Parts: sequence; structure tokens; C-alpha cells
Amino acid sequence: MAGQYKDACGIIVSTTPTLEGHPIQEYLGVVTGEVIVGANLFRDFFANIRDIVGGRSGSYERILSDARNQAIEELQAECASRGGNAVVGIDLDYEVIGDSGSMLMVSASGTAVKI
Repeated sequence: MAGQYKDACGIIVSTTPTLEGHPIQEYLGVVTGEVIVGANLFRDFFANIRDIVGGRSGSYERILSDARNQAIEELQAECASRGGNAVVGIDLDYEVIGDSGSMLMVSASGTAVKI
């Protein structure tokens, strides 16, 4: 299942338009999941220090990973509510929003299907 992910809810998600070995029986429409997270002042401060001295910002990487996972979970929940068991063609987008750019939005979209 390269390029596919299946969690405890049993909804397969994939960036590919089809699932090898699983013919699509029905298309159920576009599903989405969005998560908006705020940046923390202290985390920003330490991330800025990390940028100056070099290295990766583990705190931001964790926040980004958590937000991405939450967006995918929302997408899977919407798929399940429509009676689907997979989401194909998933696209992930990241956007900085807010007056001061202090918020991060992660959105996931794809097509809910029955396989």
C-alpha cells in the first residue's frame, strides 16, 4: 500500500487517484478537513534562536505534524459520514493566516469513495 495510510477508523487515504487492487465502486464527493493553530510566543522565540544558530525547529515540526494529522482525521470522519471507506486524490495545503501571520492553517481535501 505505497502512498496509502489507514488508521484505526479503517478509512484508507491516498494521494493517488486510484487504489491498486481496490476498484472504486462509488464516488461520494469532495471531503475536506481544516485545522488552524496559533503560534506560541515562547516557541516562536526559541524557533528564532534555532534559525540563527542553525538546525531544525522540533516544536514547529510537531505542531505541523499534529495539525496535518488532525486535518486528515477530519477528512476521514467526513468520508465515513457519507458512507465511504476511502479518500483518494488527497491534497494537503499549508497557509499562514492572520494579521500578523501568527496562525497556520492546514487543509486536506480529497474525494470520498466506496471501494
